[in-house]
Amino acid sequence: MPTHTEHETVDEVKVKYPKNYKVFILNDDYSSMDFVVDVLMSVFHKSYEEAEAIMLEVHHKERGICGVYTHEIAETKVMEVHKRARENGFPLKAIMEEE
Repeated sequence: MPTHTEHETVDEVKVKYPKNYKVFILNDDYSSMDFVVDVLMSVFHKSYEEAEAIMLEVHHKERGICGVYTHEIAETKVMEVHKRARENGFPLKAIMEEE
């Protein structure tokens, strides 16, 4: 005697993607332009040209976007900026904002 197997089908699968966060570097009157460029290249993996453009945006507009990341990565990038700034005697700050 054959057995009857019921299969449940799912009509719609909702995938919830993690929220993204923008990371910004904030302008200050003490961090050198060279240091900011170095941070952008080493922490955010920007080319020299990209880093220089972001640094100038920070200088002229009070902040510049460094990238968009998941929460954990954005948080790590912000902490790395603050750590490098402390180690080098600069008050450079980074923040993250939900996209």
